[in-house]
Amino acid sequence: MLKERREAAEAVAEALFAAEKAIDAAIASTAALTTLMPTSREAANLSVMVGQEALISAIETMRALGVARQNILETHVGLSKAQHDIGLSAVSFGGGGKKPPAFLVGSLRAVPTTREVA
Repeated sequence: MLKERREAAEAVAEALFAAEKAIDAAIASTAALTTLMPTSREAANLSVMVGQEALISAIETMRALGVARQNILETHVGLSKAQHDIGLSAVSFGGGGKKPPAFLVGSLRAVPTTREVA
């Protein structure tokens, strides 16, 4: 039974880390796009009005990705609790990076979710 729980937890951890990595990659790509748009407009000597709606959309995408990152972080915290609940708290599933001190985990809410904004 412990073997099955560990295998299931490893599969979930792998999927979680992949999702976290994908969100971070999307943030980086969208940030690069958002940076490039106004500099390209200026380099082409175009009016500041050109591409304004597209720039705002890219900025809103960054905000949405920030919310997505916060939500996946909350998923990570919830899965860490579940890991403890199923008796696997001593098992490390990797994922890279240094974990923050426990006292910071509760204070990681940096971006209001859509539930809080509405």
